[in-house]
Amino acid sequence: MTPARRRPAGSRSRTRFPSLRKVVAAVATLVSLSLMLSACVFSLPVNGDGAGNANSTQESIAASAPEGLKDFYTQKLNWTSCEKDFQCANVKVPVDYANPNAGSISIAAIRLRSQGTKKGSLLVNPGGPGASGYDFVRDAGTTHFSSKLRSNFDLVGFDPRGVKRSAPVTCQTDSERDASREKVYRYDTDQGIAAALADNKAIIAECVAKSGPALPYIDTQSSAKDMDILRATLGDTKLNYLGFSYGTSLGSTYASLFPDNVGKVVLDGAVDPALNNEDLTAGQAEAFEKALHSYVADCQSHAGCPMTGNVDEGVRQIQALITDVEQTPQRAKDGRLVTGATFVSGLFTPLYDNQSWPVLTQALTAAFQGDVSLMLRIADIGADRDPNGTYTSNTAFAFNAINCLDYPMVTDTPGMRAEEARLKQLSPTFGYYFAYGGINCKDWPYKPVHIPAPVKYSGKAPIVVVGTTGDPATPIAWAGSLRKELGNASLVTWQGEGHTAYGRSNSCVTNSVDDYFVDGKVPSDGTMC
Repeated sequence: MTPARRRPAGSRSRTRFPSLRKVVAAVATLVSLSLMLSACVFSLPVNGDGAGNANSTQESIAASAPEGLKDFYTQKLNWTSCEKDFQCANVKVPVDYANPNAGSISIAAIRLRSQGTKKGSLLVNPGGPGASGYDFVRDAGTTHFSSKLRSNFDLVGFDPRGVKRSAPVTCQTDSERDASREKVYRYDTDQGIAAALADNKAIIAECVAKSGPALPYIDTQSSAKDMDILRATLGDTKLNYLGFSYGTSLGSTYASLFPDNVGKVVLDGAVDPALNNEDLTAGQAEAFEKALHSYVADCQSHAGCPMTGNVDEGVRQIQALITDVEQTPQRAKDGRLVTGATFVSGLFTPLYDNQSWPVLTQALTAAFQGDVSLMLRIADIGADRDPNGTYTSNTAFAFNAINCLDYPMVTDTPGMRAEEARLKQLSPTFGYYFAYGGINCKDWPYKPVHIPAPVKYSGKAPIVVVGTTGDPATPIAWAGSLRKELGNASLVTWQGEGHTAYGRSNSCVTNSVDDYFVDGKVPSDGTMC
């Protein structure tokens, strides 16, 4: 449930495309925390569309492999038992698709076998960029996805290139990450920006030294091409895919690259591929400000809310609390320093799911009384830090590396300060903390390989886009934009709060998605749930 704003240098940045796996896992953790506080080798499957037999499917896959990639497309996967009830395999893909003979890396995959008559495999991605699809299926495969879906498909998760088990971006030690999170940079001064750039440059050098040869090639287009190799090695002639948040970027990129290979694809929590980095950031800043107001309104409708007066007054009280922590960073009970950036990270995290709002109320109540310990614990959940000080993912580093390859960014000081002014207008509470993201990519040694543009999809298979009206991380307008750009698509809207819809909303959304995947029933465009 990380606010995906985590940056190796500890600088401020936007909350780009959080991991749904963390939303699921962290909501469970925070709900449990709330309760405690209140109490004190397998054969290849048949092809995805059910046509033909395994031999003819494999022949078709081999014949359709892109030039120079046949060996990758026809490799036999060694699925072995793992994680108690799952099967795992490593899928070999080229490091550089422009030069496929120059070396390969392994993509870690995990699958939960179908419970009934299998229609094929369903590849899933929880977001990020930098989130682990392996962990998502392992941790939430049996809870986030309906029994109808699991009865008809093998659920397959994978770690995209650069993530955790798949040629991971590796930079700082755990203690160094703790130290980075405690640093404070004053971006209103040239000295503050220079200090942030110097620290970031040193961390980048560590990333380059420790990450291996795949680091320049972990962009989204390369990951989408990996997905087509995954599809082929799973024995599916068409890709069935459910992508959340940043996973919609992967899905729309795949659809543009392999339109004839699209089977059934759902994109939930849509990212608009036409938007540049600065417009994406602005959209998120404004959406998070609206989410905060929704939270305060809900809080004030219950007894025990620490914010008094009307909604605007309650928001201003939170803003004043943030200012206090900014001016005087505070120590949590474990002795660690809580800066303004860490405090805001703790504030962001529960906004991804309204089931976590009661925990945010408890954290704010304590913070108003001078104890920021619970807010730090929530921020740690967002940063994938266990209470023992172990960071359980490399999402912070992969997030940065992938975004620097995917998006050209404003990196000059006047440009970043102009962006800050725009963001503070859109989001008085959070705008400052969305600004200066360009610092993280200014000295990145590999140039962006992609220019944002509307997605072009020429496939015959209709795609389903899902949006949430109160989504703070992927504003609802982006879902409408993506649906229009795809053309052959249908939009389903959930009228609710929080990030994404499937698996956390209502039966209308669940049935719309399940009936599409299982029965081939495309929901009517404009369906409201």
